[in-house]
Amino acid sequence: MSEIKKKQSLHKRNDQLAESHRQLEILSNGIFASGELPKFADKIAASNQFPLKPKKLEILQINVGYMCNQVCEHCHVDAGPDRKEIMTKETMLQCIEVIKNTGAHTLDLTGGAPEMNPNFRWFVEEASKAGIKDFIVRSNLTIIRANKKYYDLPDFFKKHNIHVVSSMPHWTRGKTDKQRGSGVFDASIKALQELNDRGYGVPGSDLRLDLVYNPSGAFLPGDQAAMEKDFKKALLEDFGIHFHNLFAITNLPISRFLDYLIASDNYEDYMYALVEAYNPAAVASVMCTNTISVSWDGWLYDCDFNQMLDLKVASKVKHISEYNEDVLNDRNIIISQHCYGCTAGAGSSCQGTVA
Repeated sequence: MSEIKKKQSLHKRNDQLAESHRQLEILSNGIFASGELPKFADKIAASNQFPLKPKKLEILQINVGYMCNQVCEHCHVDAGPDRKEIMTKETMLQCIEVIKNTGAHTLDLTGGAPEMNPNFRWFVEEASKAGIKDFIVRSNLTIIRANKKYYDLPDFFKKHNIHVVSSMPHWTRGKTDKQRGSGVFDASIKALQELNDRGYGVPGSDLRLDLVYNPSGAFLPGDQAAMEKDFKKALLEDFGIHFHNLFAITNLPISRFLDYLIASDNYEDYMYALVEAYNPAAVASVMCTNTISVSWDGWLYDCDFNQMLDLKVASKVKHISEYNEDVLNDRNIIISQHCYGCTAGAGSSCQGTVA
């Protein structure tokens, strides 16, 4: 594949995997249709966990747009500069009304690069007034150095006591740039140093700075605690960087990572690895049980991954404009074979391992 194509989203390339129904067809057929591997529903039924039901809502995760300044190799959002889907102020106002009345204690803003939404700062300020206890922004770090208009983001984050969760594939330049693009490592290091300068991630600080690791190939992440020690040692020794926690997240077989698995002839082997690593203890704490995911256009999903597969919640309430937490809490969670990614080994969610 040419370097130009690599820098475009699946949508821009008009790739068949840009269509969620095509991804779901792949995940439902082949080794799963033949019975060679059990479907996820059958797997959790064997441990008396079907149907999967939500617990108390804790996190409202809002995707404010798919636009991003990076085109990462394994992005499950298929984000990039060519994606124009952006949450409008009208939809944000609907979200604010829900935030005022929700039982959730955490607001989790994601993208793309959420900071690229033109109303991002206004939304943060309004949501902060609404009384959220834990405010997360998922930053790719490089956005802080992408343009002068973003240079003051560390000060903005500090002003609102935002918990910054940042993508960082590795502590080395080669592995990071391979997955996320040339120059990403150096820009990320600079951004982390600036966040440290504001007090983020340093020992004893309440300004939370966490990093997110996901594997660069068709394999599962290693032990989260061990990797955290390695990351902390390397980043401190080489760059003087501090952070609080490392979250190890398994790549789910959707979107660009599914494209990579198929192109590299690793799809079946990867699905075997996920199924063989299935851990029923992880099922109880997967993110879909305590989270509602809101898309840029206001539709409701069980999780960010279901959002990318356009699997809306199984509820008569499907949009933020008609939000009803009691009704939503009575739903069954929609599942497919990609859910093996969140239940393999120690489990995986946007907050790292779960079991």
